[in-house]
Amino acid sequence: MKTKAAVLYEAGKPFEIEELEIVKPGAEEVLVRYDYSGLCHSDLHMVKGHLPFRAPMVFGHEGAGEILEAGSNVTGFHPGDHFVASFYPVCGRCRWCATGNSRLCDLGANGLEGFLPGGRFPFRGNSGEYGSMMTLGTFSQYATVHQNSIVKIDDDLPLDKAALVGCGVPTGWGSAVNSAEVRPGDTVVIYGIGGIGTNAVQGAAYAGAQHLIAVDPAPDRRESAKRFGATHTAATADEALELVTQLTRGVGADSTIITVDELTAEVVSQATEATSKGGTIVITSMGQYEGETIKLSGVQLALWGKRIQGSLYGGCNPLYDIPKLLSLYRTGHVKLDELITSIYTLEQVNEGYDDLMAHKNIRGIIAHEH
Repeated sequence: MKTKAAVLYEAGKPFEIEELEIVKPGAEEVLVRYDYSGLCHSDLHMVKGHLPFRAPMVFGHEGAGEILEAGSNVTGFHPGDHFVASFYPVCGRCRWCATGNSRLCDLGANGLEGFLPGGRFPFRGNSGEYGSMMTLGTFSQYATVHQNSIVKIDDDLPLDKAALVGCGVPTGWGSAVNSAEVRPGDTVVIYGIGGIGTNAVQGAAYAGAQHLIAVDPAPDRRESAKRFGATHTAATADEALELVTQLTRGVGADSTIITVDELTAEVVSQATEATSKGGTIVITSMGQYEGETIKLSGVQLALWGKRIQGSLYGGCNPLYDIPKLLSLYRTGHVKLDELITSIYTLEQVNEGYDDLMAHKNIRGIIAHEH
Protein backbone atom coordinates (compact mmCIF):
# COMPACT_ATOMS: atom_id res chain seq x y z
CA MET A 1 0.00 0.00 0.00
CA LYS A 2 1.24 3.50 -0.85
CA THR A 3 1.22 6.56 1.40
CA LYS A 4 2.29 10.17 1.25
CA ALA A 5 4.58 11.16 4.12
CA ALA A 6 6.85 13.92 5.44
CA VAL A 7 10.42 12.59 5.65
CA LEU A 8 13.52 14.07 7.28
CA TYR A 9 16.93 13.06 5.95
CA GLU A 10 19.14 15.29 8.06
CA ALA A 11 18.85 17.59 11.06
CA GLY A 12 18.55 21.20 10.04
CA LYS A 13 16.99 20.37 6.67
CA PRO A 14 13.30 20.82 5.71
CA PHE A 15 10.88 17.93 5.51
CA GLU A 16 10.43 16.34 2.10
CA ILE A 17 7.07 14.97 0.97
CA GLU A 18 7.47 11.51 -0.57
CA GLU A 19 5.40 8.54 -1.63
CA LEU A 20 6.40 5.45 0.33
CA GLU A 21 5.38 1.81 0.52
CA ILE A 22 3.94 0.60 3.84
CA VAL A 23 5.02 -2.81 5.12
CA LYS A 24 2.18 -5.27 5.64
CA PRO A 25 1.13 -5.58 9.30
CA GLY A 26 2.62 -8.46 11.24
CA ALA A 27 0.75 -10.65 13.70
CA GLU A 28 0.72 -8.01 16.49
CA GLU A 29 0.53 -4.94 14.25
CA VAL A 30 -2.24 -2.87 12.70
CA LEU A 31 -2.58 -0.83 9.54
CA VAL A 32 -3.97 2.58 10.40
CA ARG A 33 -5.24 5.68 8.66
CA TYR A 34 -4.15 8.89 10.34
CA ASP A 35 -6.76 11.61 10.03
CA TYR A 36 -4.97 14.23 12.12
CA SER A 37 -1.48 14.79 13.43
CA GLY A 38 -0.25 17.34 15.96
CA LEU A 39 2.79 19.52 15.31
CA CYS A 40 4.63 18.93 18.57
CA HIS A 41 7.80 20.65 19.72
CA SER A 42 9.46 17.27 20.36
CA ASP A 43 9.74 16.74 16.60
CA LEU A 44 11.40 20.13 16.38
CA HIS A 45 14.11 19.10 18.84
CA MET A 46 15.11 16.31 16.48
CA VAL A 47 14.88 18.62 13.47
CA LYS A 48 17.29 20.98 15.24
CA GLY A 49 19.66 18.14 16.11
CA HIS A 50 19.13 18.29 19.87
CA LEU A 51 18.17 14.61 19.92
CA PRO A 52 19.74 11.93 17.72
CA PHE A 53 17.67 9.95 15.23
CA ARG A 54 18.18 7.43 12.43
CA ALA A 55 17.50 8.88 8.97
CA PRO A 56 15.52 8.71 6.80
CA MET A 57 12.58 8.96 9.17
CA VAL A 58 8.89 9.74 8.86
CA PHE A 59 8.22 12.23 11.63
CA GLY A 60 5.16 12.93 13.78
CA HIS A 61 4.14 11.29 17.06
CA GLU A 62 0.73 12.83 17.87
CA GLY A 63 -2.06 11.32 15.85
CA ALA A 64 -5.57 9.92 15.75
CA GLY A 65 -7.49 7.99 13.14
CA GLU A 66 -9.04 4.64 12.28
CA ILE A 67 -7.79 1.05 12.20
CA LEU A 68 -8.02 -0.47 8.73
CA GLU A 69 -6.51 -3.93 9.24
CA ALA A 70 -5.45 -5.96 12.29
CA GLY A 71 -2.87 -8.74 12.51
CA SER A 72 -3.78 -12.27 13.56
CA ASN A 73 -2.61 -11.87 17.17
CA VAL A 74 -3.96 -8.37 17.76
CA THR A 75 -6.35 -8.23 20.72
CA GLY A 76 -8.84 -5.53 21.61
CA PHE A 77 -8.74 -3.75 18.24
CA HIS A 78 -10.79 -4.28 15.10
CA PRO A 79 -11.07 -2.60 11.71
CA GLY A 80 -13.19 0.51 12.06
CA ASP A 81 -12.08 1.29 15.63
CA HIS A 82 -10.92 4.81 16.35
CA PHE A 83 -7.67 5.32 18.22
CA VAL A 84 -5.17 7.80 19.65
CA ALA A 85 -1.50 7.11 18.98
CA SER A 86 0.50 6.97 22.20
CA PHE A 87 3.82 8.83 22.15
CA TYR A 88 5.28 5.87 24.08
CA PRO A 89 4.37 2.23 23.40
CA VAL A 90 3.26 0.18 26.39
CA CYS A 91 4.17 -3.51 26.54
CA GLY A 92 2.60 -4.12 29.96
CA ARG A 93 5.30 -6.63 30.93
CA CYS A 94 8.64 -4.87 31.46
CA ARG A 95 9.81 -3.64 34.85
CA TRP A 96 8.57 -0.12 34.20
CA CYS A 97 5.10 -1.13 33.08
CA ALA A 98 4.78 -3.60 35.94
CA THR A 99 5.55 -0.86 38.48
CA GLY A 100 3.08 1.66 37.08
CA ASN A 101 5.65 3.62 35.07
CA SER A 102 4.64 2.61 31.55
CA ARG A 103 5.81 5.97 30.15
CA LEU A 104 9.30 4.49 30.64
CA CYS A 105 8.46 1.23 28.85
CA ASP A 106 11.51 -0.46 27.33
CA LEU A 107 9.81 -0.44 23.93
CA GLY A 108 10.11 3.35 23.86
CA ALA A 109 13.86 3.06 23.44
CA ASN A 110 13.22 2.19 19.78
CA GLY A 111 11.56 5.53 19.13
CA LEU A 112 14.60 7.44 17.94
CA GLU A 113 15.78 4.50 15.81
CA GLY A 114 12.40 4.27 14.10
CA PHE A 115 11.87 0.53 13.90
CA LEU A 116 8.84 -1.36 15.14
CA PRO A 117 8.99 -3.75 18.11
CA GLY A 118 10.56 -6.83 16.60
CA GLY A 119 13.05 -4.90 14.48
CA ARG A 120 11.20 -4.16 11.21
CA PHE A 121 11.09 -0.74 9.66
CA PRO A 122 7.56 0.37 8.74
CA PHE A 123 8.19 2.13 5.40
CA ARG A 124 10.18 1.53 2.23
CA GLY A 125 11.06 3.95 -0.55
CA ASN A 126 13.74 5.15 -2.94
CA SER A 127 16.28 5.41 -0.10
CA GLY A 128 15.61 1.93 1.27
CA GLU A 129 14.07 1.46 4.70
CA TYR A 130 12.45 4.38 6.50
CA GLY A 131 11.85 4.60 10.24
CA SER A 132 8.93 6.22 12.04
CA MET A 133 9.33 8.64 14.92
CA MET A 134 8.47 6.97 18.22
CA THR A 135 7.38 3.97 16.09
CA LEU A 136 4.36 6.02 14.89
CA GLY A 137 5.16 8.33 11.95
CA THR A 138 1.96 10.36 12.12
CA PHE A 139 3.16 12.67 9.32
CA SER A 140 1.96 9.93 6.99
CA GLN A 141 -1.53 9.30 5.64
CA TYR A 142 -1.26 5.62 6.54
CA ALA A 143 1.13 3.52 8.60
CA THR A 144 1.77 0.14 10.13
CA VAL A 145 2.14 0.38 13.91
CA HIS A 146 2.31 -2.04 16.81
CA GLN A 147 -0.83 -2.61 18.86
CA ASN A 148 1.09 -1.44 21.94
CA SER A 149 1.34 2.05 20.42
CA ILE A 150 -2.37 2.85 20.15
CA VAL A 151 -5.24 3.44 22.56
CA LYS A 152 -8.83 2.75 21.52
CA ILE A 153 -11.27 5.67 21.96
CA ASP A 154 -15.00 6.19 21.55
CA ASP A 155 -16.12 6.73 17.96
CA ASP A 156 -17.96 9.98 18.71
CA LEU A 157 -14.90 11.86 19.98
CA PRO A 158 -13.53 14.40 17.46
CA LEU A 159 -10.28 13.02 16.10
CA ASP A 160 -8.61 16.41 15.60
CA LYS A 161 -8.93 17.12 19.33
CA ALA A 162 -8.17 13.55 20.37
CA ALA A 163 -4.86 13.58 18.47
CA LEU A 164 -3.46 16.10 20.95
CA VAL A 165 -3.96 13.72 23.86
CA GLY A 166 -1.26 11.41 22.50
CA CYS A 167 1.56 13.64 23.78
CA GLY A 168 1.19 17.40 24.32
CA VAL A 169 -1.83 17.42 26.61
CA PRO A 170 -0.71 14.67 29.03
CA THR A 171 2.87 15.96 29.00
CA GLY A 172 1.79 19.42 30.13
CA TRP A 173 -1.15 18.44 32.30
CA GLY A 174 0.81 15.69 34.00
CA SER A 175 3.81 17.95 34.63
CA ALA A 176 1.57 19.84 37.03
CA VAL A 177 -0.74 17.13 38.35
CA ASN A 178 1.73 14.23 38.60
CA SER A 179 5.30 15.53 38.56
CA ALA A 180 4.77 18.74 40.55
CA GLU A 181 1.95 17.19 42.61
CA VAL A 182 0.10 20.51 42.68
CA ARG A 183 -2.42 20.72 45.54
CA PRO A 184 -5.26 23.10 46.41
CA GLY A 185 -3.87 26.41 47.64
CA ASP A 186 -0.44 26.03 46.02
CA THR A 187 1.53 28.74 44.30
CA VAL A 188 2.86 27.58 40.93
CA VAL A 189 5.06 29.24 38.30
CA ILE A 190 5.18 27.89 34.74
CA TYR A 191 7.95 29.06 32.40
CA GLY A 192 7.05 28.91 28.68
CA ILE A 193 3.42 28.94 27.55
CA GLY A 194 3.40 27.02 24.29
CA GLY A 195 1.49 23.80 23.72
CA ILE A 196 3.04 22.00 26.72
CA GLY A 197 3.01 25.02 29.03
CA THR A 198 -0.62 25.81 28.27
CA ASN A 199 -1.61 22.31 29.31
CA ALA A 200 0.53 22.61 32.44
CA VAL A 201 -1.48 25.74 33.24
CA GLN A 202 -4.82 23.98 32.91
CA GLY A 203 -3.54 20.98 34.86
CA ALA A 204 -2.33 23.17 37.74
CA ALA A 205 -5.61 25.11 37.71
CA TYR A 206 -7.64 21.89 37.85
CA ALA A 207 -5.49 20.62 40.73
CA GLY A 208 -6.38 23.72 42.74
CA ALA A 209 -3.47 26.16 42.48
CA GLN A 210 -4.35 29.41 44.25
CA HIS A 211 -1.69 31.53 42.58
CA LEU A 212 -0.73 30.39 39.08
CA ILE A 213 1.83 32.53 37.26
CA ALA A 214 2.40 31.98 33.52
CA VAL A 215 5.73 33.33 32.25
CA ASP A 216 6.26 34.03 28.54
CA PRO A 217 7.68 36.97 26.55
CA ALA A 218 4.85 36.78 23.98
CA PRO A 219 1.82 38.94 24.96
CA ASP A 220 -0.70 36.74 23.12
CA ARG A 221 0.53 33.65 24.94
CA ARG A 222 0.25 35.40 28.29
CA GLU A 223 -3.29 36.44 27.43
CA SER A 224 -4.13 32.90 26.30
CA ALA A 225 -2.80 31.49 29.58
CA LYS A 226 -5.51 33.37 31.47
CA ARG A 227 -8.18 31.52 29.50
CA PHE A 228 -6.68 28.23 30.66
CA GLY A 229 -6.56 29.18 34.34
CA ALA A 230 -3.53 31.42 35.01
CA THR A 231 -4.21 33.96 37.76
CA HIS A 232 -1.17 36.10 36.93
CA THR A 233 1.25 36.48 34.03
CA ALA A 234 4.79 37.78 33.64
CA ALA A 235 6.94 38.57 30.63
CA THR A 236 10.23 37.64 32.33
CA ALA A 237 11.53 35.41 35.09
CA ASP A 238 12.48 38.49 37.11
CA GLU A 239 8.89 39.76 36.96
CA ALA A 240 7.66 36.32 38.01
CA LEU A 241 10.05 36.26 40.99
CA GLU A 242 8.78 39.64 42.12
CA LEU A 243 5.17 38.43 41.84
CA VAL A 244 5.91 35.22 43.75
CA THR A 245 7.62 37.16 46.50
CA GLN A 246 4.62 39.47 46.88
CA LEU A 247 1.96 36.77 46.68
CA THR A 248 3.63 34.41 49.16
CA ARG A 249 5.13 37.08 51.47
CA GLY A 250 8.60 35.91 50.62
CA VAL A 251 8.03 32.16 50.96
CA GLY A 252 8.27 31.27 47.26
CA ALA A 253 6.39 28.95 44.93
CA ASP A 254 5.45 25.44 46.01
CA SER A 255 6.45 24.27 42.55
CA THR A 256 7.92 25.65 39.36
CA ILE A 257 7.48 23.95 35.99
CA ILE A 258 9.84 24.51 33.05
CA THR A 259 8.20 24.12 29.65
CA VAL A 260 10.20 26.63 27.58
CA ASP A 261 11.09 25.94 23.94
CA GLU A 262 14.66 24.98 24.77
CA LEU A 263 16.06 24.10 28.19
CA THR A 264 18.91 26.28 29.47
CA ALA A 265 20.89 26.47 32.68
CA GLU A 266 19.60 30.02 33.15
CA VAL A 267 15.92 29.09 33.31
CA VAL A 268 16.66 26.20 35.70
CA SER A 269 18.46 28.63 38.01
CA GLN A 270 15.62 31.14 37.75
CA ALA A 271 13.02 28.51 38.56
CA THR A 272 15.06 27.24 41.51
CA GLU A 273 15.34 30.76 42.91
CA ALA A 274 11.56 31.20 42.75
CA THR A 275 10.89 27.86 44.49
CA SER A 276 10.22 27.71 48.22
CA LYS A 277 11.98 25.59 50.79
CA GLY A 278 10.81 22.02 50.30
CA GLY A 279 9.47 22.90 46.85
CA THR A 280 9.79 21.10 43.53
CA ILE A 281 11.36 22.22 40.24
CA VAL A 282 9.90 20.20 37.36
CA ILE A 283 11.93 19.95 34.16
CA THR A 284 9.77 19.04 31.17
CA SER A 285 11.60 21.01 28.46
CA MET A 286 14.06 19.37 26.11
CA GLY A 287 17.29 20.74 24.67
CA GLN A 288 20.67 19.52 23.49
CA TYR A 289 20.86 15.92 24.71
CA GLU A 290 24.42 16.19 26.04
CA GLY A 291 24.15 19.81 27.19
CA GLU A 292 24.88 20.70 30.82
CA THR A 293 21.67 22.52 31.67
CA ILE A 294 21.67 22.22 35.45
CA LYS A 295 24.31 24.32 37.23
CA LEU A 296 23.22 24.73 40.83
CA SER A 297 24.62 24.56 44.34
CA GLY A 298 23.93 21.07 45.62
CA VAL A 299 24.55 22.34 49.13
CA GLN A 300 21.74 24.89 48.78
CA LEU A 301 19.40 22.21 47.44
CA ALA A 302 20.21 20.07 50.45
CA LEU A 303 19.91 22.91 52.99
CA TRP A 304 16.51 24.05 51.71
CA GLY A 305 15.17 20.62 50.80
CA LYS A 306 14.35 21.53 47.22
CA ARG A 307 13.72 18.77 44.70
CA ILE A 308 14.44 18.67 40.97
CA GLN A 309 12.04 16.34 39.15
CA GLY A 310 12.41 15.28 35.53
CA SER A 311 9.09 14.75 33.75
CA LEU A 312 8.61 12.51 30.71
CA TYR A 313 5.08 12.33 29.30
CA GLY A 314 3.99 14.31 32.36
CA GLY A 315 4.43 11.22 34.52
CA CYS A 316 1.36 9.77 32.77
CA ASN A 317 0.55 6.17 31.92
CA PRO A 318 -1.08 6.32 28.47
CA LEU A 319 -3.50 3.40 28.74
CA TYR A 320 -5.02 5.04 31.81
CA ASP A 321 -4.44 8.75 31.29
CA ILE A 322 -5.44 9.14 27.63
CA PRO A 323 -9.01 7.88 28.28
CA LYS A 324 -9.14 9.89 31.53
CA LEU A 325 -8.18 13.14 29.81
CA LEU A 326 -10.73 12.53 27.05
CA SER A 327 -13.36 11.90 29.71
CA LEU A 328 -12.43 15.21 31.36
CA TYR A 329 -12.75 16.85 27.95
CA ARG A 330 -16.31 15.54 27.67
CA THR A 331 -17.23 17.19 30.97
CA GLY A 332 -15.49 20.48 30.18
CA HIS A 333 -12.66 20.06 32.68
CA VAL A 334 -9.97 19.86 29.96
CA LYS A 335 -9.93 22.33 27.08
CA LEU A 336 -8.92 20.84 23.73
CA ASP A 337 -10.82 22.86 21.14
CA GLU A 338 -9.15 26.04 22.35
CA LEU A 339 -5.66 24.59 21.92
CA ILE A 340 -5.85 24.35 18.13
CA THR A 341 -4.82 27.65 16.57
CA SER A 342 -3.88 26.59 13.00
CA ILE A 343 -4.66 23.70 10.63
CA TYR A 344 -2.21 22.69 7.86
CA THR A 345 -2.04 20.22 5.01
CA LEU A 346 0.79 17.71 4.98
CA GLU A 347 2.52 19.76 2.27
CA GLN A 348 2.53 22.71 4.70
CA VAL A 349 4.41 20.86 7.43
CA ASN A 350 7.50 23.09 7.14
CA GLU A 351 5.32 26.19 7.30
CA GLY A 352 3.69 24.78 10.41
CA TYR A 353 7.01 24.41 12.18
CA ASP A 354 8.11 27.87 11.07
CA ASP A 355 4.95 29.20 12.72
CA LEU A 356 5.69 27.16 15.85
CA MET A 357 9.19 28.60 16.12
CA ALA A 358 7.78 32.09 15.58
CA HIS A 359 5.36 31.53 18.51
CA LYS A 360 2.32 31.95 16.25
CA ASN A 361 0.68 28.75 17.47
CA ILE A 362 -0.37 27.20 20.72
CA ARG A 363 -0.89 24.01 18.77
CA GLY A 364 -1.02 23.45 15.03
CA ILE A 365 -2.36 20.25 13.49
CA ILE A 366 -2.09 18.52 10.12
CA ALA A 367 -5.36 17.42 8.54
CA HIS A 368 -4.52 14.47 6.30
CA GLU A 369 -6.22 14.14 2.92
CA HIS A 370 -7.32 10.69 1.76
